[in-house]
Amino acid sequence: MANKFKAPAIDQLTFDTAPNRLTLLRMIAVPAVVYFLSWKTWNGDVTACVVFCLAAITDWFDGYLARATKAITIYGKLMDPLADKFLVVAVLIMLQNLGRIDPYVVMVLICREMGITSLRALASAEGVIIAAGSGGKWKAALQMIGIPFLIIDAPFFGLVQCKLIGTVLIYVSIFLSLTSALTYALDFFRGLREKLKAKQQKS
Repeated sequence: MANKFKAPAIDQLTFDTAPNRLTLLRMIAVPAVVYFLSWKTWNGDVTACVVFCLAAITDWFDGYLARATKAITIYGKLMDPLADKFLVVAVLIMLQNLGRIDPYVVMVLICREMGITSLRALASAEGVIIAAGSGGKWKAALQMIGIPFLIIDAPFFGLVQCKLIGTVLIYVSIFLSLTSALTYALDFFRGLREKLKAKQQKS
């Protein structure tokens, strides 16, 4: 009886699934957040913050839905990480333009993402699997939490500026970004070395 209620597996080349729709909404949210930030007003900042937070929440829900409904597709695997990077990078650049984050911080974070994306592409081409570590996940979580504080440039409960809280969280995320990037690189070369060694032994 239990099997009767299990969701049927979806073809991996199917695009129109609930998780993919959520991911697509996250992509659509990117220009919306940038647009509202460009108002340079309190109302614009609040609206941008709300849209960003809603978009960030979809990052958890699309993965949960994909696993729960067995709707893990090729499109989802491609779009999900891209949507995250589009959202974070675009908003960070806009916040730098507004003077709410140091440009060097933005450059480090963007270069890290470019480096890891290139490393993963190379690993895939070489047949080496690099598992996502906890450092990378915490980095992403801290950025999703810290960015709304940078968007709302106001006192937090009258105690401390939101910008300070956001800056601290982003700096912690930078530390995790660099350490997780080092871990990814070491795992890649370790995996590549083991693969080449196994290949030599077979030959």
